[in-house]
Amino acid sequence: MVAEQIAARGVTDAATLSAMQAVPRHRFVPRSHQRLAYADQPLPIGQDQTISQPYMVARMTELLRLPPGRAARVLEIGCGCGYQTAVLARLAARVVALEIVPELARATAQRLNRLPGVSVHRADGTGGWPAEAPYDAILVAAAPPALPAALPEQLKTGGRLVLPIGDDHQALFVFTKTTDGLQTERILNVRFVPMTGRAQELSEEPPIGSAE
Repeated sequence: MVAEQIAARGVTDAATLSAMQAVPRHRFVPRSHQRLAYADQPLPIGQDQTISQPYMVARMTELLRLPPGRAARVLEIGCGCGYQTAVLARLAARVVALEIVPELARATAQRLNRLPGVSVHRADGTGGWPAEAPYDAILVAAAPPALPAALPEQLKTGGRLVLPIGDDHQALFVFTKTTDGLQTERILNVRFVPMTGRAQELSEEPPIGSAE
């Protein structure tokens, strides 16, 4: 999976590739889809939601540019089944994960309860999680129509925010907080559910949990 679906598609950060190699994706996939656990596609996880395509997980992780040494504090919005959370936990000292669907939030909190430095909260992530701010990085797996003002406010200077933005036409953006404001970089076209409705990715066109 890592060699053929991720590294071959341009993800080069060694720490990201190592984290993707270390986290067993099949443990986050329902029993009915175990044979596809390492396929290059998203899969259903219940509640009409999905575990994202491995490439999207890796790409968004790499874009955070987390500092070495597992010293970072990360906010994840829309954690779903916790696969992305577990990957981030391999790279960061602290991961605060938010999930708006109660059933998924409960199941993911139980699944990750032995993972050090991780907490899962049932919450709408529009306002972030100010109780543990500021963060070195924020990753969002749902698309607001515009950048929510609360999120960059909760970033450290030098921190990076990775999220999709848009309605019918969406793109993945990286915002870097500087002393002069936010630097913006558009990465690629994507398709996610609205941030106000659900914190996971919508089906494709492109497929659920994948790039366009």
